Formats: sequence, C-alpha cells, structure tokens
Amino acid sequence: MARIIGIVSGKGGVGKTTLVANLGVALTNFEKRVTIVDCNVTTSHLGFYFDLYYYPKTLNQVLKDEISLEEATYYHPSGVRIVPAALTIEELIGIDINKLKSLDFGNADIVLLDSAPGLGREAMSVLNACKEVIFVTTPFMNAVSDVIKCNRVAKYLGLEALGIVLNMWRKDFHELDEKDVEDLTGLPVIAKIPFDLNVQKSLAHRMPTVLFAPYSPASIEINKLAARLIGEAYSPPKRRFLFKLLRFLRK
Repeated sequence: MARIIGIVSGKGGVGKTTLVANLGVALTNFEKRVTIVDCNVTTSHLGFYFDLYYYPKTLNQVLKDEISLEEATYYHPSGVRIVPAALTIEELIGIDINKLKSLDFGNADIVLLDSAPGLGREAMSVLNACKEVIFVTTPFMNAVSDVIKCNRVAKYLGLEALGIVLNMWRKDFHELDEKDVEDLTGLPVIAKIPFDLNVQKSLAHRMPTVLFAPYSPASIEINKLAARLIGEAYSPPKRRFLFKLLRFLRK
C-alpha cells in the first residue's frame, strides 16, 4: 500500500509546490514508484515544473467521475508520475474535492499530495486523504505560526506529522533558527533547504532543480530529505569535472 504524504503549508509562497516536484523526482532516484498530485485545483502550478503547459486530462475530471486516475496520470522521463489539476476556471464546476481520499494510486510506493495553502476546503481534503504530513515554512514568524495552526488540525485528524521543512533558508541573523522553529511548533525540522538561485533558474528551464542542477545546495538537501523519508543513507555526490564545466557554461 502506498504511503500518502500531504505536503502542507499554512501560508502561500513558501515553496511547497517546488518541494513536491523536486522531492518526487529525488525519491525516484532511490528506485521508488512516486506519484505527485496537484491538489491545489483553484490555482494549479505543479505541471509547470515538468514543462506541462497543456494536458487534456486532469485531476478535475477524475473528481467529477469522468475519467480514471490512470488516464489523468502523466509519465515524466525522470520516472515520477504526475497528476495535474486543470488550469481553467470552467473545470472547477462540478468537482468534489472530497473524493480525493477515495482515489486508488495503484502500485505507487509513495504519493505526494501538493496541498493548497491554509486550512480551506482544498487543504482539508488533503489532510483527510493522507496518513502522514510534512509542513513547509520559511524561517519567519508569520509562516511558522501558520504551521502551528495546521499541526493542531493534523493532530485532531490523527495524522502522523513527519516534521518541518525549513525552506529558502539564508542563515541571516533576522531569521528564526532551527531551534526556534522546533521550540515554537513542537515539531522536528527534518530538512533545511537553503536559498538557491538554481531553483528560479530551473523553473525558467521548466524542470525540477534536482535535474537541472543536481549538485546545487538545494538539490543536495532535497536528496537528503528523500533518503531520510525512506530510511536510507545518502552521501552527496562529488562534483565531476563535466558538471563543473556545465555550470560554468550556464553562467
């Protein structure tokens, strides 16, 4: 049976969808069958990370019982399977987001549900559909305080909180540090992903950062997180000359 993990944030703009796209690909590097689902049906973006700007079959149609989940699944060369949500407002009519919890993800080992931010209807559908949850935040009080609220709801629903991903971390003196975040939330910080310009560059190139810049600081931390989730060891790869040259040419 698949592990269904909700990737949740109380606040928008903290890099939740970026994490889902990259973590999904990173997990396939450990030979896991991974499906990622764009559950933010009102403002969907997940497909953009994989150069998917047009897809005729989507999660919206699955939730309306018009097609099967398999028909709405797209296979990326990295091995990750993507279930995108529709981009048009018209496709929101008639969907029942609560059907998310009844979907059968077949032979997937891990399913990552990309939640809408906050605790609205879309976000609650993810919390009702998953068994485990990861909270994503930036190292600032406004974002961390929203994690506290989301965690209270997750506890009420009996979910296993795996921890917090501290994203876009710059090591600046005005940021909350790891201990601050853990003390405030009562949750472990399971990854600290540094601010990395390769993340923005990879989005412009329409591919996840772990593929665009596999030796970048953000990519290494995401791979560490993937290994931690499945209980495997991970050693950052040494930068070979070819990849150093590629980085130089990109600059």
